[in-house]
Amino acid sequence: MKAWVLHGIGDIQYEEVAEPELKENEVLVEVKAVGICGSDIPRIYQTGAHKMPLIPGHEFAGKVVKTGSSVEKEWLEKRVGVFPLIPCRECIACRSEQYEMCRNYNYLGSRCDGGYAEYVTVPQDNLIELPENVSYEEAAMLEPMAVAVHAMRRIMPKESDIVVIYGLGTIGILLLMFLKDAGIKNIFVVGNKEFQKQTVLKMGLSKENFCDSRNQDVKDWIMKHTKGIGVDVFFECVGKNEILTQGIDMMAPAGKVCLVGNPYSDMKLEKAVYWKILRNQLFVTGTWNSSFTGKTEDDWHYVLKALEDKRIAPAELISHRFSLEELEQGYHIMRDKSEDYIKILGYNN
Repeated sequence: MKAWVLHGIGDIQYEEVAEPELKENEVLVEVKAVGICGSDIPRIYQTGAHKMPLIPGHEFAGKVVKTGSSVEKEWLEKRVGVFPLIPCRECIACRSEQYEMCRNYNYLGSRCDGGYAEYVTVPQDNLIELPENVSYEEAAMLEPMAVAVHAMRRIMPKESDIVVIYGLGTIGILLLMFLKDAGIKNIFVVGNKEFQKQTVLKMGLSKENFCDSRNQDVKDWIMKHTKGIGVDVFFECVGKNEILTQGIDMMAPAGKVCLVGNPYSDMKLEKAVYWKILRNQLFVTGTWNSSFTGKTEDDWHYVLKALEDKRIAPAELISHRFSLEELEQGYHIMRDKSEDYIKILGYNN
């Protein structure tokens, strides 16, 4: 089969490789659509993966074409989405079905071969069957959508809350989509690109609720637009110290802060900022990955239900589509920021 193989930092090649061999509890998925995650770019060009050579790609969907000996045959020919984290199922987090916090996990596309390929092996327990009215490209976005939903459900805002999303990468924009779907009314967003503004306006956000951090003082803007009340719920979707500090500085009493963005560098709190957390009795929480238990109440089933009911339209966020062979163009766009993009997908013919 053909696949993109990461041999070393900056050395990724589209080449012929052996079709992966099935373990008894696995299925072979023919990849139909695969997304490029922002985390893939430093993995390819800056840090490398946990092991190399490696086939990256953890946001993908496809069709089951083979099954291992212990897999129910009913999975054959099923259209599926794939939860990329493979839990150990033995650690303290796994014993409470909080698999996203597994202490000894494997991971498709970063610790073992993933979806930048024609085929990939996936444990049966990591599959979710797709309804007929959910497309492969929508299903390839299940993982980032579930990450956004997981963050939202960590501190589920009340309908009346004043909510700020700071950072409009893919997760921030998806978070806006799901908050609007959940009926949250008072949402303000902070971005720094014109295409981000146009994207959220198309999603129905009022232009008065968009703050451009390039030419506006964010705190002054937020306090003005909240009549000096401050923010009830703040989602930090960038991962920068100064943004976290700014968020804490404009919180309403007993507000909630959710840390979503992966940190760019060390995160440090000055004494005055720490005092604000204490005196305002702020709730500060992290969020990581998404919940996938195979039960209807997990994040993936929440997203799939929203897709099936056509309450959300994530395909509108796909800015670029490439064949699998052309996917390197997408890596370069994201690495070099040479074009505006939201979600870049690759396809197998």
